[in-house]
Amino acid sequence: MDDKNGVLMAPNSISSRTPIDRLAILKKAKFLRTLRRIQFSGQLLLRDAGVQQWTFYLSQGLLLFATGGVHPVRRWRRNLAIYCPQAPNYRIAWQHTLAQIDESGLLAGWEYALLCAWIKQQKITHAQAVKMIRAITAEILFDVEQVVGVTEQTNPKVFTFEPSLLIEVGDALAIAQTLWQVWQDAGLAAYSPNSAPIITQSEHLQKDQTPEFYQTLAKLLNGQRTLRDLAVRMQRNVIEVTLSLLPYLQQGSIKLVIPADLSAPIGQNNIFKTPTMSTSLKQGAPNTSAAAADAQAALIACVDDSFWVRHTMEQLLTSAGYRFLDIEDSLRAIGILLARKPDLIFLDLVMPNANGYEICEQLRKISCFKNTPIVILTGNDGYANRLKSNFVGASDFLSKPLDAGAVLNAISKHLKQRVVNS
Repeated sequence: MDDKNGVLMAPNSISSRTPIDRLAILKKAKFLRTLRRIQFSGQLLLRDAGVQQWTFYLSQGLLLFATGGVHPVRRWRRNLAIYCPQAPNYRIAWQHTLAQIDESGLLAGWEYALLCAWIKQQKITHAQAVKMIRAITAEILFDVEQVVGVTEQTNPKVFTFEPSLLIEVGDALAIAQTLWQVWQDAGLAAYSPNSAPIITQSEHLQKDQTPEFYQTLAKLLNGQRTLRDLAVRMQRNVIEVTLSLLPYLQQGSIKLVIPADLSAPIGQNNIFKTPTMSTSLKQGAPNTSAAAADAQAALIACVDDSFWVRHTMEQLLTSAGYRFLDIEDSLRAIGILLARKPDLIFLDLVMPNANGYEICEQLRKISCFKNTPIVILTGNDGYANRLKSNFVGASDFLSKPLDAGAVLNAISKHLKQRVVNS
């Protein structure tokens, strides 16, 4: 199923076809071959007739990175999980790493900056990064071929880059050409792999499936996972997944929608140098002087069974000047908190053995924690959870994946309130 470039191909779908020339290109990406020939350095911007834009970063005609389209962050996270599974896949971790990168290192986009940083930190290899860049670019070229009215614009620029990550545009073009041909041959040209299936007429599906399988299907086909997302989750080929849904799409039991993209770690115009700078992470974030004042004696605890949440919290908060207390075991949490008496506590809602509600309620019964800010962390940001958090005495409520600006805002706000109330 995997070809030598790590791209999933449909079984037996191209065996009878003439092999595609390595430098063959899609019609709407022909400009890239010209830029390779003239050894262009800078940005190539492609725009469709609507609102989509794709950006290709080039150095002397070789490709650094490509991004844009309807789902740049979904695409990044999905391919990160495939090609660099050991790299952090949390937005707050990305924000922390990006906060330590000089502005010049962000000129080729935050995604490329992260890959370069992780290579230096030995979290990923050059080979993994190259495969990821090639796969992402091929996806983008595939998407460009599906739209109409594409226009080109170039912006000459010199980038800071990692020489070992430069790839030939022709490599990604050849992959995209093959993927597009297979997609067409499967009769799927009218469908976008960026669309998400959602069940509209459940009776047809329930009739054909067991109750248990239908419940699983209903959770997957909720309009929030694209066909590409589903393929990765199910460890199957995106063409196979789409073809399996095709009869239900044609009869109207399932329809396709375009879900929103995930949140990027930084905005296009929000380049930041440290995670405590005010507008760099989120409007209204605390300024550096206020954060430094809060940090002088503040000990911040994080009770969470996730290593990555605790690790990225530690990196973010210590770089902002706070002291950090890492607690993994929910059963030992109260004893450790009593011994250290932190100034603020981040408390995960869902943990084995004891949940955040129980721990928060017990802490509030202890006199030294009656006024300590307790911020609940959860991936389920519902009204019922917020209401119950307030009932057990939580001071605030933050949704996962965590945002660095929101974390620093919460610390600044509650530490100030504690000073005023003391």
